[in-house]
Amino acid sequence: MAAVRLDSVRKVYANGHVAVAEASFEAANGELLVLVGPSGCGKSTLLRMIAGLEAVTSGTLAIGGRVVNDMPPRDRDIAMVFQSYALYPHMSVAENLAFGLNLRGTPRAERDARVREAAEMLNLDEVLDRKPAQLSGGQRQRVALGRALVRKPEVFLLDEPLSNLDAKLRLGMRVEIARLHKRIGATMIYVTHDQIEAMTLGDRIVVMHGGEIQQIDAPMRLYEKPANVFVAGFLGSPAMNFFRGSIDGARVTIADRGDVIVGVRPEDLVLVGDTEPDALEAILEVVEPVGNEMFLNLRRGDQEIVMRVPPQAMPETGTTLRIAFKPDRVHLFDAKTERRIDAP
Repeated sequence: MAAVRLDSVRKVYANGHVAVAEASFEAANGELLVLVGPSGCGKSTLLRMIAGLEAVTSGTLAIGGRVVNDMPPRDRDIAMVFQSYALYPHMSVAENLAFGLNLRGTPRAERDARVREAAEMLNLDEVLDRKPAQLSGGQRQRVALGRALVRKPEVFLLDEPLSNLDAKLRLGMRVEIARLHKRIGATMIYVTHDQIEAMTLGDRIVVMHGGEIQQIDAPMRLYEKPANVFVAGFLGSPAMNFFRGSIDGARVTIADRGDVIVGVRPEDLVLVGDTEPDALEAILEVVEPVGNEMFLNLRRGDQEIVMRVPPQAMPETGTTLRIAFKPDRVHLFDAKTERRIDAP
């Protein structure tokens, strides 16, 4: 396996559109690095540049210490798994798995051994004779993964591979990809718009927005110390609540014309009684019981607020509740730059 390093990599199209403003990071040898962000943020373009499917406008891209800016995809020793399964419908699972090896002239004994090994890893042993039309969505995605796996590349590139699956299958495939990564110790770069996938899969996460990298860190570091308002609001489900506020010494006060943005995650809001002096009043609009927790959807003027609380009896919707935030769990951002500032 090999590391992937990008130094000031840019992608600018002929019409002047900047798809990737500047990207500098390294996917370490054996790391599962996730690129995450909303549609149009540049994450897939970045992955395609690594694969050699898009030209690099400027900067340096290296795989395993070799600069590959002008190297064709076939010489980069990478394997890519796309959102679409791209399986050959007239071929069996075994034939789909072996297709790339056949093109490379891999000896039959080695080819068959690799196919058997991949099928065992991905629980495809019993469907090797079936055609893609006879498979479930999860099985088809495993075949797509297996086709990359049999090549034994230096780097795996995965471009939203689970987008076509339903919620239950996505969960199962996330677990399978995580297990596969631990088993083979491969360098993987994984693109997704789903922040849950990013948080559960990545050793580290690269958060992108508007063609720019916003922050790179381990999942829980991003969750606990977001660098700016975008990262804070993008990671976490339900999303972080934001208020305008002000700081007076060590005291944070909610104030509509304050010079800071106060971020509070749904689990860090609490219901309080009439004696709490700093409570906010909000109207309960919707209660969402989801088993081991409840989401309370509240409204304070024009602002929507979401709380996460343990299961409990709740008053009728339309009732005014008093809420407060845990003072040691507040995130503060400059109202002008939207960059994180340290708590006083």
